[in-house]
Amino acid sequence: MNSDTFRTVIKSEPYDFKLSYHSKLMFAGSCFTEHIGKRLKELKFKVNINPFGIIYNPISLAESLDFIIENKQFCEKDLVFNNEFWHSFFHHGKFSRTNKKKTLDVINISLSESSEFLIAADFLFVTLGTAWVYYHHKTEQIVANCHKLPASEFKKYLLTENEIVKAFREVIEKIRTINKKLKIIFSVSPVRHLNNGFTENFLSKAMLRTSINKICKSNFETYYFPAYEILIDDLRDYRFYNSDLIHPNHTASGYIFDFFKNTFFSEEAETISGKIQKIISARKHRLFNPETKQSKDFVNNSLKRIRKLKEMYPFLNFDEDEKYFLSVK
Repeated sequence: MNSDTFRTVIKSEPYDFKLSYHSKLMFAGSCFTEHIGKRLKELKFKVNINPFGIIYNPISLAESLDFIIENKQFCEKDLVFNNEFWHSFFHHGKFSRTNKKKTLDVINISLSESSEFLIAADFLFVTLGTAWVYYHHKTEQIVANCHKLPASEFKKYLLTENEIVKAFREVIEKIRTINKKLKIIFSVSPVRHLNNGFTENFLSKAMLRTSINKICKSNFETYYFPAYEILIDDLRDYRFYNSDLIHPNHTASGYIFDFFKNTFFSEEAETISGKIQKIISARKHRLFNPETKQSKDFVNNSLKRIRKLKEMYPFLNFDEDEKYFLSVK
């Protein structure tokens, strides 16, 4: 190592595929998955993000994919009532409602849309967060979310490598029956789960990483993206974390997304996304006085840029951007 180098830099591994603006991308898993997915959605890629909400453990994540394949429709017996809300043990709390019917509606609409999306998807990005799971005694199942029910109702334990590999081997086989072209990219979330303890967190992440390695070796069109390694080894500094010292901050998230972009984007996607990013930045620009000539010129130039992009890329939708600038004109 050069004496002037003060960190180890992870290099992007070559993949035999690239993402384009015609690709359909599904994201499932931890909050890190949402971060990447939302950035791509902002850049106008075709994305479906966390159909069951944020899910951290592999078993619940594999089950959610299974439900999507089957297009399972949830019913009243699938819900539990706690703290004035109806919940599903398979879903994140964002699906919970005070009304039972509304809870089922939002769950089943998301499921149907995602089932249709998965059949035609080109890529599935799966991010695993923790190998620690909570088993609900009454329903005899591992839950995706405890929804603040009493701890006495659950048993916590660490999954084995065999359990994780078996769960995904089975669901990948099912996915192939409805979508043979799908490429699956796994990653381990860089977010640390310190509520389990430091030692337990490292044990959990190691379990996830070795399991993914086995999954990728035994299934075709499955790959690994080193999100966890980028933050833990490449960046390796608390200045890249939020104040909770657990979640990556804006700088770290941006660095990992740029790594993702440089790894997976086609040249055309890189070019188009760069132009869209200028529109995004323009929308975030604060106009102190919309009546000035400078502000009006800024808005008119932005509208011209949008209309040009609409002509160049008719498969992209710029209606909301155009509507915004017309509203501040």
